[in-house]
Amino acid sequence: MVDLATKRHFHVKVPPGLVIAVVVLAFVLLAAFVPGLLTGYDPITGVPAERLQGPSLHHLFGTDETGRDVYARVIHGASLSLRATAIAVLTALIAGSALGLLAGFRGGWADTVIMRIVDVFLAIPPILLSLALVTALGFGTTNVAIAVGIANLASFARVMRAEVLRVRSGVFVEAARASGVRWSGVLLRHVLPNAAGPVLALATLTLGTAVLEVSALSFLGFGATPPTPEWGSLVAGGRSFLATAWWMTTFPGLTVAAVVLSANRLSRAFDGGER
Repeated sequence: MVDLATKRHFHVKVPPGLVIAVVVLAFVLLAAFVPGLLTGYDPITGVPAERLQGPSLHHLFGTDETGRDVYARVIHGASLSLRATAIAVLTALIAGSALGLLAGFRGGWADTVIMRIVDVFLAIPPILLSLALVTALGFGTTNVAIAVGIANLASFARVMRAEVLRVRSGVFVEAARASGVRWSGVLLRHVLPNAAGPVLALATLTLGTAVLEVSALSFLGFGATPPTPEWGSLVAGGRSFLATAWWMTTFPGLTVAAVVLSANRLSRAFDGGER
């Protein structure tokens, strides 16, 4: 018989910080896809009689200079901000991985040329490179996202190249080549699936950085055209009212900070940083 007294009970301990991060990101995703569930106020049209009211039960984040509910604008701004972040990360992931895959697998002059270009990208801070690119591409949320993605592709290229160099020396790759499989088939069926893991982990690490850079460019006026709400532009819009209406800048700024910290916390868990 099994001695119940000697049974060992195993408990999975989930760090509180990770739980909070998941809750914050889930709330933001809900705001991005179904903002109507979280607020009933119009983010575009305000009530002039209620302008510059402080936080209250009726207006959780207060109102702005035209009487618009700041909480509603933050909630509706999640859609544009997260869409831009997703585009930026996907651009960096796809373009950087393609360059790293080609450089690592082909080698020779292709590797030399591609990695020297990547070194140039790495020599420039991403936010400065994003600023230069969006100036060339033009204003708009999509252009901001593409600029941020291009500015961050160098890290993906280096990680993918390193993984491809590791994988391509494997016995299964040599066996596939010896059996007559074309190099494109070896690349797509054998090398890429085995090299993708660390690159996908890097994508989760880049989420927080992308949110911050997209918001920074939006703060500088390169994002969506007012009065369309976007987190960075909301922070910028309240700068003239810091002395009399601090909530206009504080709450959108805290939202950006919470999302960035939550994304970084979650990426640490995916990257194996939790013990």
